[in-house]
Amino acid sequence: MSYYFSKTINKTYEQAQSYVEEKLKTHGFGIVTELEMHKKFKEKLDVDFRPYKILGACSPKHAYEAVSAEEHIGLMLPCNVVIQDKGNDQSEISAIDPIASMQAIHNASLEKTAAEIRRRLKEFIDSL
Repeated sequence: MSYYFSKTINKTYEQAQSYVEEKLKTHGFGIVTELEMHKKFKEKLDVDFRPYKILGACSPKHAYEAVSAEEHIGLMLPCNVVIQDKGNDQSEISAIDPIASMQAIHNASLEKTAAEIRRRLKEFIDSL
């Protein structure tokens, strides 16, 4: 089982950012965090890296359900989505598979929520 879903799209990194954020909204997700790894690598390590952004996507209703069922699940929230520049005006968009990432948690009450988030993230990637 892969731990993510992924798709390469014909958009520059810059174009992909707003496109992905809008698509996430249509699937019920908001963005709660953004981390531009390439900028951090330059700042902290003085190394150049391809444009690479991590978006922390969140469905508040489902996050609430998850935290209510498992108090430490916040260690795995929000659902990460990665936008990375693949060159030639293409970007790869990846999203975590929450079922794969939660395999170490043995809490049956999380299964329904994880399955719903998995379905939404998979639909999001497929819609790109």
